Amino acid sequence: MDFGSLAFLAPVSALVALGVAAYLSASISRKDEGTQQMRSISEAIREGASAYLKRQYRGVMLFFAVMFVLLLVLAGTGYLSYFTPFAFLSGGFFSGLAGYIGMTTATKSNARTAQAASRSLNEGLRLAFSSGSVMGLTVVGLSLVHLSLWYFGLTWYYTSASPIADSGQRLAQITSTLLTSGMGASAMALFARVGGGIFTKAADVGADLVGKVEAGIPEDDPRNPAVIADNVGDNVGDVAGMGADLYESYVGSIVATSALGASMGLGVSWVVLPLVLAAVGVLASVVGSFTVRTGERAEQSLLLAALRRGVYVSAAIVIVASWILVRRILGPEHTGIFWSVMAGLVSGVVIGRVTEYYTSADYKPTQLVAHSSLTGPATVIISGMSTGMMSTAMPILVVGAAVMVSFYVSGGASNAIVGLYGIAMSAVGMLSTLGITLATDAYGPVADNAGGVAEMAGLPKKVRERTDALDSLGNTTAATGKGFAIGSAALTALALIAAYRDQIVLIAPGRDFLFSLMTPAVLVGVFVGGMLPFVFSALTMQAVGRAAEGIVNEVRRQFREIPGLMEGKAKPDYARCVDMCASAAQKEMVLPSLIAIIAPILVGILLGPDGVGGLLVGTVVTGFLLAVMMANAGGSWDNAKKYIESGQYGGKGSDAHKAGVVGDTVGDPFKDTSGPSLNILIKLISMVSIVFSSVIVTLSIMK
Repeated sequence: MDFGSLAFLAPVSALVALGVAAYLSASISRKDEGTQQMRSISEAIREGASAYLKRQYRGVMLFFAVMFVLLLVLAGTGYLSYFTPFAFLSGGFFSGLAGYIGMTTATKSNARTAQAASRSLNEGLRLAFSSGSVMGLTVVGLSLVHLSLWYFGLTWYYTSASPIADSGQRLAQITSTLLTSGMGASAMALFARVGGGIFTKAADVGADLVGKVEAGIPEDDPRNPAVIADNVGDNVGDVAGMGADLYESYVGSIVATSALGASMGLGVSWVVLPLVLAAVGVLASVVGSFTVRTGERAEQSLLLAALRRGVYVSAAIVIVASWILVRRILGPEHTGIFWSVMAGLVSGVVIGRVTEYYTSADYKPTQLVAHSSLTGPATVIISGMSTGMMSTAMPILVVGAAVMVSFYVSGGASNAIVGLYGIAMSAVGMLSTLGITLATDAYGPVADNAGGVAEMAGLPKKVRERTDALDSLGNTTAATGKGFAIGSAALTALALIAAYRDQIVLIAPGRDFLFSLMTPAVLVGVFVGGMLPFVFSALTMQAVGRAAEGIVNEVRRQFREIPGLMEGKAKPDYARCVDMCASAAQKEMVLPSLIAIIAPILVGILLGPDGVGGLLVGTVVTGFLLAVMMANAGGSWDNAKKYIESGQYGGKGSDAHKAGVVGDTVGDPFKDTSGPSLNILIKLISMVSIVFSSVIVTLSIMK
């Protein structure tokens, strides 16, 4: 039987996911948006977010146009296929589209969530989660539509229009193009994550430092000129940026595994298996999303249990389906691949729970960070940094265990090729339920915005208490989502490194290519790769700092110069802060994003393919560690602040609260700008290395 035909499950499940997302979006639109003031606030947030994204996409289009011409020239000189430039464009387009749709849904859900929370906690959770589900299902649906278009289109082309008799060569051509589309998705995701992260954290830091610490007014107080920019930032960074980010993570894991199967000559069944498994995961996510509901007690454990129920239902469906699919498609003798998928699923859940332990205020690490606020901001910073550093241990051990288990249970001891494929499949397994895990992540910014709308519209205190409970849970689920993305990045990067090695061997057969540390070029490459995540993080952190300085000065100026503003008799100039954040993000995102494109090509020319191999290894190791540390430290600082705001250590307005706010402002760019961007950096560098491998081999100084 031709199991390659099962790839048709991908477009079918994609249409189901997009259909459900459209249904949920329409049902959200029918909900009550609240008072006229709530509608006005929501409209201001929506207009600001939409204007920023359009501005960002115009800037990114210039980069894609330049890259398209460059890839077209390389295709014309025989380095690449003529499909490559178009695949790069399509990858960027679908990645940006996923983020835009998610952001549009989120900005129309904020006031509606606040209004729903005024009726009951469960209604607020359901509406915010429905908005997150639109994002999750749109990301996986568009991913499979995109991959299906290229897979089936190229299959037809290479079998009918321009036939390639050898099936192995045909699959290699198809997966090579898919990798380029993944590179386009990663490039767009990096711009979206970095730009959106700079915007949101500049606004957040400026609003908190001047509003909370200096002026002593509440969070989301309408007198604060940066409050609308802060809410806009939640959408362009934590929704649109995150959507593009996890789109590329999802696509990257699938295409890396398929490319590995093709480059190692394993056959069409091995190429389509990740696509089929992803399709089943989409359907499982649809089922799981309808099981999320809660009661009226605003306890973190109960709210978290409600979200987990949906994730566990989806995971159970994937487990059963993957057992059947692996045995039917690959044969019972390769049942070990199923256990590789299981290793990925389990490691994802474990990383999520470890992340929750280190970032949730229900556990000791974050409570200790909150307690350290009693002695001032310095001890808060020290405590949060140490928490983030300590949190790297378990994820590293878990990913290491997943790699070893996946390799050996899939048969790596007797066949290293199949073992490497097993490692790649563990990444697919980890992200197989992304449709619902992303929903639990994306609902957080909606709840956060709902709290802002409730505060600015003067809704009753109980509404803000409910939205705060949902928002606090969102911080934990967001950190968990980042854990999934970072963990899958490490596993996917290993598959991409193997695919890079195979590509070099294919281009230069007979070349001894072992990544040995006894080779100087490899050793230097490892050092350069280890350095890149730190330089990248420094550039993005500095960008947030510079942008935040401008917002701080602008908020101070308005407080000082606008008569009656602090008394609530005058309206601040919200648009000015939004425009300043947008301008800073546009300018500051360029240099960090270009590093991922330029670094592997430059290292390849100077140190050769061996040096690039070392670069990839070094980037994965330090990038993974730094990303986990920054994401978890930032999440811990944020929830420590919220723990104090709940009434601990003097509550809002106390010295402990002011120290907690300082810790949170340091953690903001950690968890929402630099940290989550690193997992994209890891994979984009790997994909660029593969796509430009012919250029690296040809132009390398060290032959």
